[in-house]
Amino acid sequence: MREILELLERDARLPHETIATMTGLPVDEVTATIAEYEQAGVIRRYKAVVNWDAVEGQHSESVTAFIDVSVAPARGVGFDDVALRISRFDEVRSVYLVSGSHDLRCTVVGRDIRAVSDFVSQKLSTIDRVRSTATHFVLKTHKRDGDVFAEPEPDHRLPVTP
Repeated sequence: MREILELLERDARLPHETIATMTGLPVDEVTATIAEYEQAGVIRRYKAVVNWDAVEGQHSESVTAFIDVSVAPARGVGFDDVALRISRFDEVRSVYLVSGSHDLRCTVVGRDIRAVSDFVSQKLSTIDRVRSTATHFVLKTHKRDGDVFAEPEPDHRLPVTP
């Protein structure tokens, strides 16, 4: 049931009763389907998207970077073995095989720029068949996982009275 997955992806806190109403399915069927997806690993986990800049008195205690990686492919495995090795590092949040001038794009989080730099120079670039990297630091997040972090614009319309 793709529709159930799409609803949960948008809002993992939706009650099963609401999902049943939105899909036209019985609540028991929705509950069973979600349980099956969790058991099979289709639903990997539930998470919150936090705008740390909006938490009063808190500033992001970490730096995020996108790192593009060029890899020399190997017969029989292509890029998969290098991507798997990169994905095992704690600093790495995601690894994608991409089209374009690089082969892999990684999202990496470190406590500061130096930590990300050390990760690239000491861990990532030393992996066999990694030919080059290009690091792009995130300066500000405007939207993540479908959530816009901008404050809503105030309504400047004049009130209408009868």
